[in-house]
Amino acid sequence: MQGCITSAMFDWSDLRYFLAVARHGSTLAASRALGVNQSTVHRRIAELERRIGGPLMLRYPAGYRLTEFGEALLPAVEAIETSVMALERRIVAYRSDLAGTIRLAVPEPLVSRIVGSTLLDMFHARYPALRIEFVMSDRYLDLSKGEADIALRSGEPADETLIGRKIADSIWAVYGSRSYVQQHGAPQRIEDVGRHAIVGFDGMLINHRAAKWLAAIAPGANIAARNNSVLGVLHAVKSGIGIA
Repeated sequence: MQGCITSAMFDWSDLRYFLAVARHGSTLAASRALGVNQSTVHRRIAELERRIGGPLMLRYPAGYRLTEFGEALLPAVEAIETSVMALERRIVAYRSDLAGTIRLAVPEPLVSRIVGSTLLDMFHARYPALRIEFVMSDRYLDLSKGEADIALRSGEPADETLIGRKIADSIWAVYGSRSYVQQHGAPQRIEDVGRHAIVGFDGMLINHRAAKWLAAIAPGANIAARNNSVLGVLHAVKSGIGIA
Protein backbone atom coordinates (compact mmCIF):
# COMPACT_ATOMS: atom_id res chain seq x y z
CA MET A 1 0.00 0.00 0.00
CA GLN A 2 1.27 3.45 -0.85
CA GLY A 3 0.91 6.33 1.57
CA CYS A 4 -0.46 9.74 0.58
CA ILE A 5 -0.29 13.25 1.95
CA THR A 6 -3.75 14.51 2.83
CA SER A 7 -2.77 18.00 4.05
CA ALA A 8 -0.37 20.71 2.93
CA MET A 9 3.17 20.54 4.30
CA PHE A 10 2.96 24.21 5.28
CA ASP A 11 0.90 27.38 4.90
CA TRP A 12 2.03 29.22 1.75
CA SER A 13 1.43 32.60 3.39
CA ASP A 14 4.10 31.82 6.02
CA LEU A 15 6.74 32.15 3.31
CA ARG A 16 6.17 35.93 3.38
CA TYR A 17 7.39 36.07 6.97
CA PHE A 18 10.45 33.98 6.17
CA LEU A 19 11.36 36.30 3.27
CA ALA A 20 10.80 39.45 5.34
CA VAL A 21 13.14 38.32 8.14
CA ALA A 22 15.72 37.09 5.61
CA ARG A 23 15.71 40.50 3.89
CA HIS A 24 15.50 42.80 6.90
CA GLY A 25 17.61 40.84 9.37
CA SER A 26 15.25 41.06 12.34
CA THR A 27 11.70 40.17 13.29
CA LEU A 28 11.02 43.75 14.35
CA ALA A 29 12.02 45.17 10.96
CA ALA A 30 10.10 42.38 9.25
CA SER A 31 6.97 43.17 11.27
CA ARG A 32 7.18 46.82 10.23
CA ALA A 33 7.62 45.89 6.58
CA LEU A 34 4.63 43.55 6.69
CA GLY A 35 2.46 45.77 8.89
CA VAL A 36 1.94 43.14 11.62
CA ASN A 37 2.97 42.61 15.23
CA GLN A 38 6.44 41.26 15.97
CA SER A 39 4.85 38.37 17.88
CA THR A 40 2.98 37.39 14.72
CA VAL A 41 6.26 37.11 12.81
CA HIS A 42 7.75 34.94 15.58
CA ARG A 43 4.69 32.71 15.63
CA ARG A 44 4.45 32.23 11.88
CA ILE A 45 8.17 31.51 11.49
CA ALA A 46 8.00 28.97 14.33
CA GLU A 47 5.01 27.27 12.71
CA LEU A 48 6.76 27.18 9.32
CA GLU A 49 9.83 25.59 10.88
CA ARG A 50 7.67 23.08 12.72
CA ARG A 51 5.83 22.12 9.54
CA ILE A 52 8.94 21.64 7.40
CA GLY A 53 10.91 19.99 10.18
CA GLY A 54 13.98 22.17 10.51
CA PRO A 55 15.26 25.59 11.67
CA LEU A 56 15.40 28.27 9.00
CA MET A 57 17.22 30.99 10.94
CA LEU A 58 19.19 31.54 14.12
CA ARG A 59 19.16 34.57 16.38
CA TYR A 60 22.40 36.45 17.08
CA PRO A 61 23.05 39.68 19.06
CA ALA A 62 23.13 41.62 15.78
CA GLY A 63 19.94 40.04 14.41
CA TYR A 64 18.84 36.92 12.56
CA ARG A 65 20.87 34.89 10.09
CA LEU A 66 19.67 32.05 7.89
CA THR A 67 20.74 28.52 8.64
CA GLU A 68 22.27 26.41 5.89
CA PHE A 69 18.79 24.94 5.40
CA GLY A 70 17.27 28.42 5.16
CA GLU A 71 19.91 29.57 2.65
CA ALA A 72 19.20 26.51 0.51
CA LEU A 73 15.44 27.24 0.47
CA LEU A 74 15.70 31.02 -0.07
CA PRO A 75 16.05 31.01 -3.91
CA ALA A 76 13.03 28.72 -4.28
CA VAL A 77 10.94 30.89 -1.93
CA GLU A 78 11.94 34.01 -3.86
CA ALA A 79 10.91 32.30 -7.09
CA ILE A 80 7.52 31.54 -5.54
CA GLU A 81 7.14 35.19 -4.54
CA THR A 82 7.95 36.31 -8.09
CA SER A 83 5.39 33.89 -9.52
CA VAL A 84 2.70 34.99 -7.07
CA MET A 85 3.33 38.67 -7.84
CA ALA A 86 3.15 37.95 -11.57
CA LEU A 87 -0.14 36.13 -11.06
CA GLU A 88 -1.54 39.03 -9.04
CA ARG A 89 -0.57 41.49 -11.79
CA ARG A 90 -2.27 39.33 -14.40
CA ILE A 91 -5.45 39.20 -12.30
CA VAL A 92 -5.45 42.97 -11.77
CA ALA A 93 -4.80 43.64 -15.45
CA TYR A 94 -7.53 41.21 -16.50
CA ARG A 95 -10.08 42.69 -14.12
CA SER A 96 -9.43 46.33 -14.84
CA ASP A 97 -8.44 46.10 -18.51
CA LEU A 98 -5.84 48.79 -17.88
CA ALA A 99 -5.43 51.30 -20.70
CA GLY A 100 -4.79 55.01 -21.09
CA THR A 101 -2.24 57.56 -19.86
CA ILE A 102 -0.64 57.86 -16.44
CA ARG A 103 0.63 61.35 -15.65
CA LEU A 104 3.74 60.91 -13.47
CA ALA A 105 4.94 63.97 -11.55
CA VAL A 106 8.70 63.75 -11.12
CA PRO A 107 11.54 66.17 -10.31
CA GLU A 108 13.50 67.17 -13.43
CA PRO A 109 16.83 65.53 -12.47
CA LEU A 110 15.17 62.09 -12.14
CA VAL A 111 13.70 61.93 -15.63
CA SER A 112 16.98 61.10 -17.38
CA ARG A 113 17.70 58.39 -14.83
CA ILE A 114 14.28 56.78 -15.29
CA VAL A 115 14.45 56.96 -19.08
CA GLY A 116 17.99 55.59 -19.05
CA SER A 117 16.99 52.59 -16.95
CA THR A 118 14.90 49.53 -17.88
CA LEU A 119 11.94 50.60 -15.75
CA LEU A 120 9.79 51.96 -18.58
CA ASP A 121 10.46 48.92 -20.79
CA MET A 122 9.50 46.60 -17.94
CA PHE A 123 6.35 48.59 -17.24
CA HIS A 124 5.22 48.63 -20.87
CA ALA A 125 5.89 44.90 -21.18
CA ARG A 126 3.46 44.30 -18.32
CA TYR A 127 0.92 46.95 -19.32
CA PRO A 128 1.20 47.50 -23.08
CA ALA A 129 -2.00 49.58 -23.21
CA LEU A 130 -0.73 52.12 -20.66
CA ARG A 131 1.39 55.15 -21.54
CA ILE A 132 3.53 57.22 -19.16
CA GLU A 133 3.50 61.01 -19.47
CA PHE A 134 6.11 62.85 -17.38
CA VAL A 135 5.03 66.03 -15.59
CA MET A 136 8.41 67.53 -14.68
CA SER A 137 8.35 69.87 -11.70
CA ASP A 138 10.13 70.41 -8.40
CA ARG A 139 6.80 71.65 -7.02
CA TYR A 140 4.53 69.27 -5.14
CA LEU A 141 1.65 68.95 -7.59
CA ASP A 142 -1.87 68.51 -6.19
CA LEU A 143 -2.97 64.97 -7.03
CA SER A 144 -6.47 65.57 -5.66
CA LYS A 145 -6.98 68.32 -8.26
CA GLY A 146 -5.83 66.10 -11.10
CA GLU A 147 -2.49 67.84 -11.70
CA ALA A 148 -0.97 64.34 -11.87
CA ASP A 149 -1.94 60.73 -11.17
CA ILE A 150 1.20 59.56 -9.37
CA ALA A 151 4.10 61.55 -7.91
CA LEU A 152 7.69 60.76 -6.99
CA ARG A 153 8.48 63.00 -4.05
CA SER A 154 11.52 63.63 -1.90
CA GLY A 155 10.96 64.02 1.82
CA GLU A 156 8.47 62.95 4.44
CA PRO A 157 4.81 62.64 3.34
CA ALA A 158 2.67 65.56 4.51
CA ASP A 159 -0.70 64.77 2.91
CA GLU A 160 -2.63 62.15 4.88
CA THR A 161 -5.10 61.69 2.02
CA LEU A 162 -2.41 60.16 -0.21
CA ILE A 163 -1.10 56.60 -0.18
CA GLY A 164 2.63 56.15 -0.69
CA ARG A 165 5.67 54.06 0.10
CA LYS A 166 9.40 54.57 0.29
CA ILE A 167 11.27 53.44 -2.83
CA ALA A 168 14.75 54.89 -2.26
CA ASP A 169 16.94 57.15 -0.15
CA SER A 170 17.49 60.73 -1.28
CA ILE A 171 21.03 61.74 -0.35
CA TRP A 172 22.03 65.40 -0.14
CA ALA A 173 25.54 66.83 0.19
CA VAL A 174 27.47 70.06 -0.45
CA TYR A 175 28.84 70.25 -4.00
CA GLY A 176 31.15 72.53 -5.93
CA SER A 177 32.71 72.37 -9.39
CA ARG A 178 36.35 71.39 -9.85
CA SER A 179 37.17 74.88 -11.10
CA TYR A 180 35.57 76.47 -8.04
CA VAL A 181 37.42 74.16 -5.64
CA GLN A 182 40.74 74.79 -7.40
CA GLN A 183 40.26 78.54 -6.98
CA HIS A 184 38.60 78.75 -3.55
CA GLY A 185 39.24 75.40 -1.90
CA ALA A 186 36.63 72.98 -0.55
CA PRO A 187 34.85 73.36 2.80
CA GLN A 188 36.27 70.82 5.25
CA ARG A 189 33.68 71.36 7.98
CA ILE A 190 30.08 72.51 8.15
CA GLU A 191 31.29 75.82 9.63
CA ASP A 192 33.31 76.46 6.46
CA VAL A 193 30.26 76.53 4.18
CA GLY A 194 29.35 80.07 5.26
CA ARG A 195 32.69 81.37 4.02
CA HIS A 196 31.95 80.34 0.43
CA ALA A 197 29.73 81.76 -2.29
CA ILE A 198 26.38 79.97 -2.20
CA VAL A 199 23.96 79.03 -4.96
CA GLY A 200 20.65 79.30 -3.14
CA PHE A 201 17.14 78.05 -3.72
CA ASP A 202 14.39 80.44 -4.71
CA GLY A 203 10.66 80.49 -5.44
CA MET A 204 8.84 77.28 -4.60
CA LEU A 205 12.05 75.70 -3.28
CA ILE A 206 12.64 78.33 -0.61
CA ASN A 207 11.07 76.04 2.03
CA HIS A 208 12.87 72.92 0.83
CA ARG A 209 14.67 71.13 3.68
CA ALA A 210 18.00 71.60 1.89
CA ALA A 211 17.37 75.36 1.65
CA LYS A 212 16.46 75.50 5.34
CA TRP A 213 19.60 73.57 6.26
CA LEU A 214 21.82 75.98 4.31
CA ALA A 215 20.12 78.98 5.89
CA ALA A 216 20.65 77.49 9.34
CA ILE A 217 24.34 76.61 9.01
CA ALA A 218 25.38 79.60 6.86
CA PRO A 219 23.00 82.48 7.71
CA GLY A 220 25.39 85.25 6.62
CA ALA A 221 26.83 83.59 3.53
CA ASN A 222 27.31 85.43 0.25
CA ILE A 223 24.52 84.36 -2.11
CA ALA A 224 26.06 84.34 -5.57
CA ALA A 225 22.94 83.10 -7.37
CA ARG A 226 19.45 81.77 -6.76
CA ASN A 227 17.33 79.37 -8.76
CA ASN A 228 13.83 77.96 -8.42
CA SER A 229 14.67 74.45 -9.65
CA VAL A 230 17.10 71.78 -8.49
CA LEU A 231 18.32 71.33 -12.05
CA GLY A 232 18.95 75.09 -12.30
CA VAL A 233 20.97 75.01 -9.08
CA LEU A 234 22.96 72.09 -10.50
CA HIS A 235 23.82 74.00 -13.67
CA ALA A 236 24.82 77.05 -11.62
CA VAL A 237 27.18 74.95 -9.51
CA LYS A 238 28.70 73.40 -12.64
CA SER A 239 29.41 76.90 -13.93
CA GLY A 240 31.70 77.47 -10.95
CA ILE A 241 29.82 80.44 -9.49
CA GLY A 242 29.47 78.88 -6.05
CA ILE A 243 28.65 75.80 -3.98
CA ALA A 244 25.24 74.32 -3.10
